[in-house]
Amino acid sequence: MESGNGFFAWLGELVGGAIRFVVDALRSLFGGLAGAVDDFLSGVAGAFGMSPGLFNYVWLILGVLMLIAAIRAVMRRAIVAAVVWAVLGVFVLGMLVGG
Repeated sequence: MESGNGFFAWLGELVGGAIRFVVDALRSLFGGLAGAVDDFLSGVAGAFGMSPGLFNYVWLILGVLMLIAAIRAVMRRAIVAAVVWAVLGVFVLGMLVGG
């Protein structure tokens, strides 16, 4: 067994360096992405005036979906349904403000 200076040692170092480069690049990419998502969600929570928690984000999404349903009901000219969806959406979103 040859130690250190052979062709296969050089090849192993080359492959190991390439793998390390790929791993470091992916780690920095996904680490930056996770930081960006965290900053975005904190900004949404701060602008909306709610505490940043998973349960609150679920309610936020539900309230926004209700408002979208109200807009779609207006487009269908279903005014009663639009009012019901809008009131429910505003109620859910109103509960989050300052929470």
